[in-house]
Amino acid sequence: MSLAFHHKLLHSSVLHERARVPRGRVYCLAATTTKPRPDRTHLAVEPRPSTAPGPLISPTRPVLDDPSLKSTWGHRAWLACGCTAVLVALAKSVVVSCESHAWAEPVLAGALGYVLADLGSGVYHWGIDNYGDASTPVFGAQIEAFQGHHKWPWTITRRQAANNLHALARVVAFVVGPIDFICNDPTMLGFVAICSGCIMFSQQFHSWAHSTKSKLPPPVVALQDLGLLVSRSQHAAHHRVPYNNNYCIVSGVWNEFLDDRKVFEALEMVLFFEFGLRPRSWSEPSSEWTEDVEEESYQVEA
Repeated sequence: MSLAFHHKLLHSSVLHERARVPRGRVYCLAATTTKPRPDRTHLAVEPRPSTAPGPLISPTRPVLDDPSLKSTWGHRAWLACGCTAVLVALAKSVVVSCESHAWAEPVLAGALGYVLADLGSGVYHWGIDNYGDASTPVFGAQIEAFQGHHKWPWTITRRQAANNLHALARVVAFVVGPIDFICNDPTMLGFVAICSGCIMFSQQFHSWAHSTKSKLPPPVVALQDLGLLVSRSQHAAHHRVPYNNNYCIVSGVWNEFLDDRKVFEALEMVLFFEFGLRPRSWSEPSSEWTEDVEEESYQVEA
């Protein structure tokens, strides 16, 4: 039998088997439905539960004889430690300068420390004014205090000195104290002494900027008029809308430079776009920022 005959026979058997396969239709059991498109004219927004954060500051109005404005012995002890650390650094700078007959470098370093202290006070003030709240680690108490200060700025003039300065004095004591023991460079010690001293007393300069001229010692008034301490009129601008300028509270020498060049606004944009942090100065002033004037109020003298 030839090979062609076998091939033809195999092909015919395959066709015969295919013809025996029953044919039918395939049905899909999963029914599909098409939802009608919603009418946009009848859409309603479902209200969300309120998730507004609590108030940044205590709603209770402070009283003039509030015990929280008084100094404790702990406050006085920290202020004494801070002052001691600053004075030791200054004394060592003076003594070593006398022995080496080199005065120019320590004096210039002290001047630089004074200028940078004002800048540092502005950056810090801007930060705690615009970011964080009372629950923020480490800085929460100071953030709450500065927020309360915007509500009741007159309380700073009622706060006793050690109560006002002890927090910064504690930092100065821990930072400057070790430097006093390990450093003998008069230039470095001069810088550290003046810079840390101005930072420690910046809150006192701040308090004087809220007082009237008649209630300030004449030397303080003279320093304010000379621009060596932040003036009352300059700092008053910080407590007016939009509350986003004049942050520096040592001498205020940096305020015009920083505000004219919108340095803090640029930093706010960077923090917002990089980390999503929105500063409080971008929002409309709330009741927490609106000043609650003292009952026995007085006008700030020019």
